[in-house]
Amino acid sequence: MTQAGTGHTAEEDKGGLRTALAGLTTRGRSFLAAGVAAAVCAYVLGQSDLLRVGLLLAVLPLVCATVLYRTRYRVAGSRRLSPGRVPAGSEARVHLRMDNVSRLPTGLLMLQDRVPYVLGPRPRFVLDRVEAGGRREVSYRVRSDLRGRYPLGPLQLRLTDPFGMCELTRSFSTYDTLTVIPRVEALPPVRLTGEAKGYGDGRQRSLALAGEDDVIPRGYRHGDDLRRVHWRLTARYGELMVRREEQPQRSRCTVLLDTRGLAYQGAGPDSAFEWAVSGTASTLVHMLERGFSVRLLTDTGSSVPGEGADGFTGASQESADAAGLMMDTLAVIDHSDGTGLSRAYDVLRSGNEGLLIAFLGDLDEEQATVLAKMRQRSGGAVAFLLDSDAWVREPSEVPDPLDRSEDRLRMLREAGWTALKVPRGSGLADLWQQADRQRSGVASTGSTARGGGS
Repeated sequence: MTQAGTGHTAEEDKGGLRTALAGLTTRGRSFLAAGVAAAVCAYVLGQSDLLRVGLLLAVLPLVCATVLYRTRYRVAGSRRLSPGRVPAGSEARVHLRMDNVSRLPTGLLMLQDRVPYVLGPRPRFVLDRVEAGGRREVSYRVRSDLRGRYPLGPLQLRLTDPFGMCELTRSFSTYDTLTVIPRVEALPPVRLTGEAKGYGDGRQRSLALAGEDDVIPRGYRHGDDLRRVHWRLTARYGELMVRREEQPQRSRCTVLLDTRGLAYQGAGPDSAFEWAVSGTASTLVHMLERGFSVRLLTDTGSSVPGEGADGFTGASQESADAAGLMMDTLAVIDHSDGTGLSRAYDVLRSGNEGLLIAFLGDLDEEQATVLAKMRQRSGGAVAFLLDSDAWVREPSEVPDPLDRSEDRLRMLREAGWTALKVPRGSGLADLWQQADRQRSGVASTGSTARGGGS
């Protein structure tokens, strides 16, 4: 998606001689100091020729500052991001446009944009003389390995005289925001069995019509098929009424992201927490593409703002809009201060949650028990368990003898979860297929699985 920056006009600030003198460069200050020194020496020594030289040296930077300050350039600037939302590790291009909206040509201009240090060096451009009504366009690229929302701006315009004696900086007031979202990995279209009724990859549909006497009518809308007009109800109500056809239910999927700070160790793009965030983003996009109604849930019990009343994306909401909303949330998500998963458990309602996919950090026995209860409130459940100690431990180091991650995996599997341990540096696509094979093996031994999938 391309975001367009709004154009704004920069004019010289109103001020006195102090503002102009503050813009003197090192060269200008040196000329002024040399001129004053020469004038003082000429007065002491009585040398009139030296006095004239001193006056020339002192007056030149003052004249340049005055002329530059009184020059009334009116310049409009705009910024455009392409794209405005970019995955971590990918580049975005920033397009800058300068329009001279005054009747006078400009002198030499230096254009500078402020960017956070994580996006790269601060871009600077030198623009030659811009004719009246003319424009100049430049661009630069930014890149970040860290997700987040980064402000770009304000755009600064630096004016200078031909002799380099004075520089004045004018700033535009607008900012733009570059959103760096988590990396998204394409996932294979496997079938993870679970209670996920509806269209998408689900196979069951809910009918709104059970017969002629059970018709739920609605008013005619432009574009409705005339064959759906219910003439008897039309005669009763005095306006065109149409039958409401079969109403499919979207398959549901809840993606749970464990953000507890105590559940993860390490930081940076290659940390366990960033892998969990990236895995959550990949799963959300994949399930939306498969036609599911998706909900993003965290350990705090909060979900993505702007969702439907039941927490899932509404049936009328475009998948691209829903994915963008969730990606914006994941771009800025951080560790929580919570110690447990009970709030997320309270959000889950029994019987109609569909498929539950969880990305979890370190678990103790209490939180493993809470997750076992969550399984009872979903039709199918898949867990990706990250042992953060293994992610920060060097290969030559001895594993912690008190590591209980295997015990937690066994508890989840006994409760009906399809649980997998996530090794350091592993890819989600491979784990996704392993989860399908593990779940299929459980189903073949007699576990109840009545449809759904991804």
